[in-house]
Amino acid sequence: MRIVLQRVHRARVEVDRRVVGEIGAGLVALVGVTHADTPDDARRLADKTAALRIFGHGERPFDRTVGDVGGAVLCVSQFTLYGNVRRGNRPSWSDAAPGGSARVLVDAYAARLGQLGLAVATGEFGAHMSVFLDTDGPVTLILDSHQLTGPRSGGASGAPGG
Repeated sequence: MRIVLQRVHRARVEVDRRVVGEIGAGLVALVGVTHADTPDDARRLADKTAALRIFGHGERPFDRTVGDVGGAVLCVSQFTLYGNVRRGNRPSWSDAAPGGSARVLVDAYAARLGQLGLAVATGEFGAHMSVFLDTDGPVTLILDSHQLTGPRSGGASGAPGG
């Protein structure tokens, strides 16, 4: 699974100009699923989402979790996160999981966030959606379940930009 997380002041999803999901401050999670993903991947990524300290407190810009600040999560399915553009100019969607299995895992991710005590809103799976974000920061992270299982890698410094 691949998730693009954005910290927001507020966000909403509309289908045919009808609001289907809306939150105040918190996170928007754009969730993509590939063929090899499992319910365990959904659980691990939900646990990671809930535990990320990416909200500020006083002088510390990254000290609180979404739950610590009373935030919510807007979860939106996003098969295009697995678009392959290596060849040609038209993306291939062959790496994205089929709708039925993807829906199960997107729902499992959202359900786990709820089990962890977070308020969760969702888009409408398979619909053409308009997503409105009022980003905060902006702070944007990419979570990939296949990267969470391997050894940690990084540069010489753990500081931002270094």
